[in-house]
Amino acid sequence: MALFEYFPNYIWNLSVSIAMESGAQLGEIIDMCQPIRDAAASGADAGTPQFMAQWAAMGDKLIGLAQEDEARGRAFSASDKLERAALYLITAERMQGHGHPGRKDTYAKALATFEKSTKLGGLNRERVDIPLATGTMPALYTRAPGEGRKPVVVYCNGLDSCKELLYWSRLPQALARRGISTLCVDQPGSGEALRLQNLPVDPHSESWASKAVDWLETQDDVDPARIGMTGISLGGHFAPRAVAYEPRFASGAVWGANHNWAEVQQKRLNREGENPVPHYWAHVMWAFGASDMEDFHAKSADMNLNGHMDRIIVPFLLTHGAQDRQISLSYADDLYDQLVNSPRREKVIFTDREGGVEHVGADNMAYGRDVIADWFAETLDGRTA
Repeated sequence: MALFEYFPNYIWNLSVSIAMESGAQLGEIIDMCQPIRDAAASGADAGTPQFMAQWAAMGDKLIGLAQEDEARGRAFSASDKLERAALYLITAERMQGHGHPGRKDTYAKALATFEKSTKLGGLNRERVDIPLATGTMPALYTRAPGEGRKPVVVYCNGLDSCKELLYWSRLPQALARRGISTLCVDQPGSGEALRLQNLPVDPHSESWASKAVDWLETQDDVDPARIGMTGISLGGHFAPRAVAYEPRFASGAVWGANHNWAEVQQKRLNREGENPVPHYWAHVMWAFGASDMEDFHAKSADMNLNGHMDRIIVPFLLTHGAQDRQISLSYADDLYDQLVNSPRREKVIFTDREGGVEHVGADNMAYGRDVIADWFAETLDGRTA
């Protein structure tokens, strides 16, 4: 199992693979990527305007086709096309540098398209806003079926994902099937919180994760004794920290063990490992609200879980790809070894036998999705069959 490597650089291939795992159609991927294949040879940053132009054009085409469906009363078909349009627009936007011409408008169109798809398709996701000390945390709430109070999992972003991509990972659907609701959050430093409210990353993730728990405790379909927390990529740093410092979480899991992200930045300065997005240093300074590199390193200095994991006293699962090119496999060992007070700790490393070997299963998210969904079913009293 390996990443789909159409382009000559990792960052572009990662973006395409994430889109494919999120519901893209292969024929549309080929149509978008063929004209810009040569542009990728100049490096990950150089050709991103061409990337956005191609992917946004496909988004616009699908929006037009969806309008034709809608005019004929075919709302489900329109919703399906709008889902892909929103995905392609979000992928186009994610590849641009901070402040790049067209980025803001592309993001606004993506959000509007996603919202219309939700409505036309009658999709199981409700947009909500969680109050924070400053501003709000936009989120998507997917409810488990049936009456009564249900367990729920708070699912947070990595450095450069958004709540829509969390939804498209299909973990919320897998959890709902198991009787568990999901709250996908744009925490500070990600998605809408960063783009529309300028809220930077808070390394002390319990400060915003606790606000998600506060909100969930007010919902009459939530069992407050059965709230879990997970995160993907850099969320594999935020989730363990939140579970360590917020005692109301009953279980935790990570999709990628991002144990010492501050150290990862030093490695990236030395060109060790791969970056997740183009214009990387500009992106992290934007996400952290940093004025320069020195300020960024100061603001990210606490992004290290060493010395905190012994506070976790609930079940905890970590998953990691054996061939992760961004985050060292050794961090999975560090996290597991430090979960000394967890009553049930588990480490799952995805290998060539099953797939999902790349960073957060970008080559195949099916196995991570299954394992994490089953873990929460077992530890939050859901069902696995």
